[in-house]
Amino acid sequence: MQARHYINGEWRDGDGWVDSLDPASGERLGAFAEGGEAQARAAVEAAAHAFEQPGWARNPRLRQQVLLAWAAALEPRHEALAELLTRENGKPLAQSRGEIGGAISEILYYAGLARHNPGAAMEVAPGEFSTLFREPAGVAGLIIPWNAPGVLLIRALAPALAAGCTTVIKPAAQTALFNAAILEPLLALDALPAGVVNLFTESGHAGAAHLVASPRVDVLSFTGSTATGTRIMQDAAPTMKKLSLELGGKSCCLVFEDADVEAIAPRLAAAATIISGQQCTAARRVLVHASRLEAMKKALGSALAALPLGHGLKPDSRIGPLIDHRARDLVAGQMDQAQQSCDQVILAGGRPDDPTLRDGAFLTPSLIQHRDSGAFFCQEEIFGPLLVLESFEDEAEAVARANHTEFGLSASVWTRDGARALRVARALRDGTVWINDHNKLFAEAETGGYRKSGLGRLHGFDALMDFTELKHVYQSVGTV
Repeated sequence: MQARHYINGEWRDGDGWVDSLDPASGERLGAFAEGGEAQARAAVEAAAHAFEQPGWARNPRLRQQVLLAWAAALEPRHEALAELLTRENGKPLAQSRGEIGGAISEILYYAGLARHNPGAAMEVAPGEFSTLFREPAGVAGLIIPWNAPGVLLIRALAPALAAGCTTVIKPAAQTALFNAAILEPLLALDALPAGVVNLFTESGHAGAAHLVASPRVDVLSFTGSTATGTRIMQDAAPTMKKLSLELGGKSCCLVFEDADVEAIAPRLAAAATIISGQQCTAARRVLVHASRLEAMKKALGSALAALPLGHGLKPDSRIGPLIDHRARDLVAGQMDQAQQSCDQVILAGGRPDDPTLRDGAFLTPSLIQHRDSGAFFCQEEIFGPLLVLESFEDEAEAVARANHTEFGLSASVWTRDGARALRVARALRDGTVWINDHNKLFAEAETGGYRKSGLGRLHGFDALMDFTELKHVYQSVGTV
């Protein structure tokens, strides 16, 4: 398999090729074209020229037709794309299938909104009218991560296209083959004007840096770490471009004394190990009422230990590898440091002993207990299967502990008391709070973070706002 650059309606070779590897086995899957600043510049120029033509930016019916045709073309490729995603990313096939289904749903949702971008008109004085138009912002640069490269690509690209923007996509090197494959049926559509969607790949960061700094890029959408998001804000400041940033998280799950610990422990284990813990909304901290602490230790430790590791294509696999060996070694070091400094190790995680997993980037999950919520492993986002267990005495302490963080992306509340659930959800400083569930995400419902978890919202109608500008047109026509 090969993935090339796609710029101004043409597939182009790059400056050599970079191998793409299966993180579960080290097998070479194919290669993507090397690129950098030159490809990014060409893609931005193509997108800027396409935006100046009225055929795309002012044609909502065409935009809807293109999105609908793309979704239809993906349906028969669902299984092949899911298998490629599992081979390149490592996640279990069931998760990949769910991601492809969610991505197609997202396209259909924004196809519906493509023809619904209304403004407002008002008579501000006799014969004087103010009209407000929602207009596409211009060229959108989209920097896509590797952990959910289907949904996270489309939740940025689909609203950008629906709003009328033209786009430049820079996928993560680790999943470049998959991103090219899911985009190919869109790029093959005769109805898509040249330059509206551009794609370049790179093993470094020079091209991405150009998207951030270029004054010809009007919107920059990025999903990734808070540290990288901070640098993007700094480097984008001279251009004053619009930013849509979904950054780090440290999701807390608050379990109250009336919850059925044995029933929810397997669900918490699944929430903590989704994509091997490499999801920004994954469960990171479980805060449990002190009266249920011992029961939670036993149930959650057993639930985590029961999850089998293996290649994502194996039917019984529930935890795949991390994205690559570099990430595995980084997280393994963080887990080891946490296990050495915590109050109690309930389940020791790390590199597996199974010799059949030796060539892959696998880690077994870890569960630790700690009292001090200021510890590094309670405060820093560790992108792997590490779960911290803490206890609380009452609602006030539970909320205080959960809000003791610089992040604010997501949390969950587990209780049979409906009034308490809503009361606590409102007190948490997070962009999303689930009640008696975790990691439920929908195309229709906005997600995004408070504080250092980012700027703007993705999914839902509000995602269109990040890709539009509001224009006020005034006219005095007099009176009769």
